[in-house]
Amino acid sequence: MSRKVRTIFSALLISLVLVMTACSGGNSSEPANSEDTKTAGSDIENATELSFWTFAGTHADFYVNAAERWNEQHKDKPIKLKVENYPFDQMHNNLLMALQSGSGAPDLVDIELAKFPNFLKGDIQLEPLNDLIEPELDKFTERISIYSKDGNYYGAPTHLGASVVYYNTEIMEQAGVDIDSIITWDDYVEAGKKVVEATGKPMTTIATNWYGIWPFVAQRGSDFFDENGEITLDSEKNIETLQFIDDLVNEHKIAKIAPGGQYHSEEFYGAMNEGTQASLVIPMYYMKDFTTYMPDLKGKMQIRPMPKWSDSEFQSVTMGGTGTAVTNQSEHVELAKEFLYFAKLSKEGNIQLWKELGFDPPRWDVWEDPQMREDNEYYQYFHDDIFDILLDIRENIAPIQLNEFTPDVLTEIDSNIMHSVLREQNLTPEEALKQSADTVRQKAGSK
Repeated sequence: MSRKVRTIFSALLISLVLVMTACSGGNSSEPANSEDTKTAGSDIENATELSFWTFAGTHADFYVNAAERWNEQHKDKPIKLKVENYPFDQMHNNLLMALQSGSGAPDLVDIELAKFPNFLKGDIQLEPLNDLIEPELDKFTERISIYSKDGNYYGAPTHLGASVVYYNTEIMEQAGVDIDSIITWDDYVEAGKKVVEATGKPMTTIATNWYGIWPFVAQRGSDFFDENGEITLDSEKNIETLQFIDDLVNEHKIAKIAPGGQYHSEEFYGAMNEGTQASLVIPMYYMKDFTTYMPDLKGKMQIRPMPKWSDSEFQSVTMGGTGTAVTNQSEHVELAKEFLYFAKLSKEGNIQLWKELGFDPPRWDVWEDPQMREDNEYYQYFHDDIFDILLDIRENIAPIQLNEFTPDVLTEIDSNIMHSVLREQNLTPEEALKQSADTVRQKAGSK
């Protein structure tokens, strides 16, 4: 198949695929139909039926496969798992209404990281998973605590989400830049200038949603809230970081706004697939997006740790994510929890997260398991030392802080901050961050 034909095929594939991979969501409000529902175990007599809601088609496939393995290994308590895939906003809104009304919620559900705090307010309608997690707590990365509150764990993580840099080696070599010489963000800027001069292509693109700022902020050891829940969105370190991002676009001119404004859009996939930028900062889970939507980049992309800040030792930051929960409306809570452990929290489940989805597992103890080194599409697309990179930086991965006002901050970033600073350039980073921080403080003060 020629490059031109592959590119056309890729574009058609992207147009046809309506679900976002990994942990992103769309804005469609169309209801799920029969094509968005998948079932496992329907042919097993006396199987207990469990319902599952998700917003990602790849997740749906993963859980159906897990249910089939469950039924093979647990013939004494088979399940019929009905997985419904809904548009991102619709699913989260429907779940919130179902839990608030006391009826209509599924047994199990995927809840995206930015939405999860909405379900930890007031009388929590999710079942604690402490009995599944605490016996093996030392086997998990810090990501396990991100869906917790007051000592209870309510969500099973889907991946670590370690942020890295994906380099297009074809472009970098054309510019005469050795990617292993990029150690600091200053190095990255200088390399970007060489790339632009030699190729006319940007070093990277910046999303105008929270992916365009949060990884950079957290890698510096900062965040939008401190450990006490106080908003730090407009801290000096965050202002400096947003200024750095602004300079990449508007001063150094080595970065542009991401096509479509984000990294999970048809526009971005198409442009990236055509080799229009030299690198991309995003979590490792994005490997699935590359293999699915950007076939022409196979063999050209190399993964490396994020460059370092001068005032921080962190080489990565955990980003994105989906917490899978069991709702208190389930009539089969214990069975649902057992299945959730089997599918996502167990060692076997974590290995499958890598094999099927290309996600960096949230359990440390599987990273060096021989099964993780078995050949698959991700090693074939990228390179064979992916987990060596993770093992090298495992002690230097920054966590993030979540609380009930995180969705408000992320909304401010998506709708106001990045637009005003990068696109319109009508506010300085300091003005934009202080303005939005005050807006969130007012909301917090009124509650």
